[in-house]
Amino acid sequence: MRGFSIRIRGQVQGVGFRPFIWQLARREGLRGEVLNDPEGVLIRATGGEAQAFAAAIRAGAPPLSRIDAIEIGNHHFRRAPADFVIAASEGSGSETRITPDAATCDACLLEIRDPADRRHGYAFANCTHCGPRFTIIRGLPYDRDRTTMAAFPMCNACRAEYGDPMDRRFHAQPVACAECGPQVWLEQGGARHDGPDAIAGAARALARGAVLAIKGLGGYHLACDARNPAAIALLRQRKRRPAKPLALMAKLETIRAHAAPSEAETALLGDPAAPITLLGKAGAPLPDGLAPGQSTLGWMLPYTPLHHLLLDAFGGPLVMTSGNLSGEPQVIGNDEADAKLAAFADAFLKHDRDIARRLDDSVERITPQGPMVLRRARGRVPGTLPLPQGFGDAPQIAAYGGQMKSAICLLKNGQALLSHHLGELDEALTWEAFLQADADYTALFDHRPELVACDLHPDFRATHHARDKGLPVAAVQHHHAHMAACLGENLWPRDGGRVAGIVLDGLGLGPDGTVWGGEVLLGDYSGYERRAWLKPAPLIGGDRAQAEPWRNALVRLDQAGLPDWADRLFSRQPLALARQAAARGLNAPMSSSAGRLFDAVAACLDLCPDRQSYEGEAAMRLEALACDDADNGFDFGAGAEIDPAPMFRALKVGIDAGQPSARIAGGFHAALARAFARPARALVESGVAGAVVLSGGCFQNARLLAEMVRCLDGIPVLIHSRTPANDGSLALGQALVAAARGPDPD
Repeated sequence: MRGFSIRIRGQVQGVGFRPFIWQLARREGLRGEVLNDPEGVLIRATGGEAQAFAAAIRAGAPPLSRIDAIEIGNHHFRRAPADFVIAASEGSGSETRITPDAATCDACLLEIRDPADRRHGYAFANCTHCGPRFTIIRGLPYDRDRTTMAAFPMCNACRAEYGDPMDRRFHAQPVACAECGPQVWLEQGGARHDGPDAIAGAARALARGAVLAIKGLGGYHLACDARNPAAIALLRQRKRRPAKPLALMAKLETIRAHAAPSEAETALLGDPAAPITLLGKAGAPLPDGLAPGQSTLGWMLPYTPLHHLLLDAFGGPLVMTSGNLSGEPQVIGNDEADAKLAAFADAFLKHDRDIARRLDDSVERITPQGPMVLRRARGRVPGTLPLPQGFGDAPQIAAYGGQMKSAICLLKNGQALLSHHLGELDEALTWEAFLQADADYTALFDHRPELVACDLHPDFRATHHARDKGLPVAAVQHHHAHMAACLGENLWPRDGGRVAGIVLDGLGLGPDGTVWGGEVLLGDYSGYERRAWLKPAPLIGGDRAQAEPWRNALVRLDQAGLPDWADRLFSRQPLALARQAAARGLNAPMSSSAGRLFDAVAACLDLCPDRQSYEGEAAMRLEALACDDADNGFDFGAGAEIDPAPMFRALKVGIDAGQPSARIAGGFHAALARAFARPARALVESGVAGAVVLSGGCFQNARLLAEMVRCLDGIPVLIHSRTPANDGSLALGQALVAAARGPDPD
């Protein structure tokens, strides 16, 4: 008997896709079967029209699904099917991706708030439309006994839901209730409080100004009342985090009392990924201690039933910052929390569902140019990215990123799997987490690399790791990788021609042995030329220059012929020794870093000139300070070497004339954008480049991004929107360059 087959590829397993197909097929009068296999979901059917059925699938697909492709073919039935059924899975392997963790759906939320429902007040309700996925899986295939839910056998009621294709919990692996599932409790003052008493007790403690350690989906948070300046100060003091912005969690109506989210920002807040979303301050003010010197606050909606129940009981916004020792990864285990967070927390809200892998909260924002990802983590991973045209036959490649904001990327079967944010690899426990993630992703995705890629810097730990694999290696220059990552995200074809890449970041080793960071490149996936660059300046003290902005200001002011002004601004610093080190090249490598230029300008405006308390503080304060429409004539020297000396001289004139600091900060952003847009525009207008690519950590500055796009009006511009512009996407670019160029010669 003749029929048809429909193959659906993408994020289609573990999201309720088979019961959706089953219900749709029965409604349309089809007969046949639907099943999972290593390539996705496969339908074999008769009794209807394939194209119409495929269109109905696209139109009504489950909320957590993502369809990459629908392929229609013919199928011959040996016997006419009598009905439409959900058949047993076929094959083995891991071609289909695992679904990211998803925020609590509306249906589950109604249940936990309904006194008549059997899940009323239950902190771990979930279904095929929401709940834990990647944070609980231990192995493939994705079955309950290969997750951290294996320790919780289903009761009869849950098992009935699990086996009913009409139920939204059909084959939802984490399905549970208070009778059979995980439990929550509060530990405070040597006493333990279980169930509803735990959440009520936690809310009371928070209202009294306590700091709580709360076990969430991907790790522990440290929480306090976001309206209480004393509680915020206590948390900062205990965590030794004087100024870094603190993330906040609240209901949408609470967020709207303190911000004015746009339609796009509201949609991002409510996305199943539930990222921390940067929103401008508005409405009722909150304590300045939440984000000193910043114009935005990072908000997220509650994304687990436990969070919802806690906020229902508390009735206000909460600080929800990562539960970890400074520089270490987030704590995930209960015993680990006792050992590491006891000095921070007055009480612990714990549960007994193990976390298989730590995942920080994702951080994102909406800019006039669209979405921006600052940290790609919970809710976004392990989602994959399609490779551009021309990379379909690329070998399996593992790329290991850089030293900062580390992430791993695996290429396989036309897809790129970019890992979650791992952190700074010079920290021992982060390095451990990096090694675990490498083994973890390799096993989960059945990855067998033929080639590895890494940064050009020989001393990066990730570089050593790649070279120790015993496989062919492609070492990729840092800024070339940035450019390639943005090209890949935008699906620029492999043979799409060259582009002009403006890459502005903190640092990356150049092939000339100097530290690059303010570049205009001309190239493609296979190679590049350096066409323009920020005039280099010495990084006095090496890594100390990244922490102490005055060092960068000193060398830039000296270059601009303003040593007397530097003497006055930074009179408390050892200027003679610093100048001597710069002159002799003693631990003072030359660098074209745009990131350090931001630090220098910030220091001139007295923004944390002596020392930054966290990475990027000076630049973030400078962005927050800058006002709109502040184009006050600042400019850089023209030419292949982009010289900031004229800008610094104009900056001094502006300060001496009493110009507002906000106008000077805005003028710097505008001048920097003009200076780099000029050579990039010229490359496109001359016909040697087809577009301009913007990448590097400086483009997480929304003001700089907007100014640069404005300066490139009329020119095709490619930017990041699904991956970070910072080193969090570096591994993606490395993998694409390796695929295009192949391994380095022996």
